[in-house]
Amino acid sequence: MNIDVSLINKRAPYHVNATDNNNNLDFVTDYGVQYIVGFDKDDTSLSFVTYQFFITNANNVKSPRDPKLRKTITAILETFFQQNNEALLYICETGDGKQSMRSRLFEFWYNHYEGRRMLMFLEASVVDAEGVVNYTALLIRKDHPHLTEVVTEYTNTVKLLSEKPQE
Repeated sequence: MNIDVSLINKRAPYHVNATDNNNNLDFVTDYGVQYIVGFDKDDTSLSFVTYQFFITNANNVKSPRDPKLRKTITAILETFFQQNNEALLYICETGDGKQSMRSRLFEFWYNHYEGRRMLMFLEASVVDAEGVVNYTALLIRKDHPHLTEVVTEYTNTVKLLSEKPQE
């Protein structure tokens, strides 16, 4: 995976740094919230090169609504897709029960992204065995060489995970 932090910083209102892990980035907001943003290669889900995208509030400081946060995340994703024609999976963290809110926020950010016409955004939710709703999204460039196959595999995987096991 390739991502040029200097290109991100030309667009992002917050200064973004590369971390020791080459696929992670971090920045601190005006409110003192430290975010780590990362791209982990996902070897388990799809047959094509896919990265799991995550955003972590590293110091657990409460974050007010911050338009500079959205613009920084957008700059990171835009740079990723300019330099990589790979699929991104976004899976909302469920540990604190706020996954629905995270999913709505990510969708809001996408809907307010000016370059969204070049991307396909597919959302899904799956209820696990404990009854927890897991939210996921696939982001992929519309000119991906295997767009149809990736979308089909994602859709089939979500469908399979949504089916109740036979007893």
